[in-house]
Amino acid sequence: MKKLMTILAITCLSMVSLLGCSNTSSNEETKATTAATATPAPVMLTGKHHVEIEVDTLGTIKVELNADIAPITVTNFITLANNKFYDGLTFHRVINKFMIQGGDPLGNGTGGSENTIKGEFKSNGIANSISHVRGTISMARSAQSYDSASSQFFICQENAVYLDGEYAAFGTVTEGMAVVDQIAAKTKVQDKNGTVAKENQPVIETIKVID
Repeated sequence: MKKLMTILAITCLSMVSLLGCSNTSSNEETKATTAATATPAPVMLTGKHHVEIEVDTLGTIKVELNADIAPITVTNFITLANNKFYDGLTFHRVINKFMIQGGDPLGNGTGGSENTIKGEFKSNGIANSISHVRGTISMARSAQSYDSASSQFFICQENAVYLDGEYAAFGTVTEGMAVVDQIAAKTKVQDKNGTVAKENQPVIETIKVID
């Protein structure tokens, strides 16, 4: 569970020298140019939103996301879904009677998108009232960093309230838990950590944003 970010840098020695002795006007122009080319911060969503996770041959998992409780997480997830990031990715980690985890472009638990996000949970200084119970969707992250979540997510198959305050839960399954149960029960795993060989990983056809 690892993750990401994009920074624009200009490293020309002659320009550094020029800026060091430039007047206020040229400084203002430089700031204006930088502001114009910088990637704008995403507008945080609010309210309830709905997505459908379509799993190849198995069916659809319908999920309600709560941006009032986890705006950063929901905004990131919906942005990735709208950009078709999840199309063709898989559930690469499955532990029956616990959870199914997917959304890694590398398919091995080490990949993510370009950006990492702040973890919206109690241990990271943010209140989050969504409990990790059966049907909860939450963000996977590195054990070493609270702010390392990116694209990987997991859906609880059974209650796991001991994760409350440590992971950013951001919604709940409203329909399709039978699909989650089928993935959890029938996916062949390689070890107790739920590692799934590439050829056995259930495929996410797409994650469709409804509203």
